[in-house]
Amino acid sequence: MIDIKSLIPHREPFLFVDSILSIDEKKIVTYKMFSKEERFYEGHYPNNPITPGVILCEAMFQTAAALILKNFPSEKGTPVLAKIEETRFKSIVKSEELLKITAELGEKYNNFFLMSGIIQKADGTTVLKIKFSLAINES
Repeated sequence: MIDIKSLIPHREPFLFVDSILSIDEKKIVTYKMFSKEERFYEGHYPNNPITPGVILCEAMFQTAAALILKNFPSEKGTPVLAKIEETRFKSIVKSEELLKITAELGEKYNNFFLMSGIIQKADGTTVLKIKFSLAINES
């Protein structure tokens, strides 16, 4: 099993991937379960805590970064978000819900990677569909 921390530079409290289920040349599947103690729930609807969409997107971007860094070791630098093309939020996420995060590599242009992804709950309910690009920041 590959440890997510061996691939990406993110660390707590800004690490939003728990484990890698599978990874190949074009696709990665990770898992995340947000604890009810996450600090953002204190202010994001305190009486009805909902996982912020921006945090769900970041979990996707971290998953995609792991795919890039695993499969393109010659790329030197940090994967950073370059573009969000399309985002669809389909369901809310509460704490203690297991999420399956799948990112797929489309095309690669120089140091830009066109990606797509989906986040689903354990029961198969789609939470997020997204198309985006990451770039390798060489500085």
